[in-house]
Amino acid sequence: MFRSQSLKKNIYWKEVNKETPHEYLEGRRFIESQGYKIQAVVIDGKKGVKEAFKDIPVQLCQFHQMKTVTRYLTRKPELESGKQLRKIMLSLAISTEKNFVMDLNNWYTEWGDFINQKTKNEETGRWFYTHSRVRSAYMSMRNNIGYLFTFERYPEFEIPNTTNSLDGMFSHLKKRINIHRGLRQDRRYKLIQAYLSGRSYV
Repeated sequence: MFRSQSLKKNIYWKEVNKETPHEYLEGRRFIESQGYKIQAVVIDGKKGVKEAFKDIPVQLCQFHQMKTVTRYLTRKPELESGKQLRKIMLSLAISTEKNFVMDLNNWYTEWGDFINQKTKNEETGRWFYTHSRVRSAYMSMRNNIGYLFTFERYPEFEIPNTTNSLDGMFSHLKKRINIHRGLRQDRRYKLIQAYLSGRSYV
């Protein structure tokens, strides 16, 4: 699904079994063939999406990044390292890139050795990270840091820092579908198609 934030309009969608760079490239080519010029994109973090837009600014949805970190740490981390990392994560929406990177670097200075600790499985002989969930949460933020503040670096494009426009549209669509939950599958599909191509959801 491609949606224009400024137009409040869905401009391309396609049913696929799996999201791949090829599918996004196909969507991009179609949109550009219709005369649209893509200045920047906001993505939810699906693998391969960045590859289709590597020549233009890409913003990773900050809300989805927070959800990813919460999945690893939970809402109430037990370890002090996790508590501090969650606090940094919760500051994402109100922080600047400079301050966020500084906080993340300071956290790693204190907890780097801790998250790099490994434990050996005596049965298999294999080693694994002792505090893998905290480490995964940190690595997710560290690997995505270059995409979390793109909106800050390109103020002239007025890039949103979340995919809220698209997420809100999907939420509204799901409510509409639930109202007609007794529809046959083919009619439900037509309902979805009609909704996506109909009036803009604001």
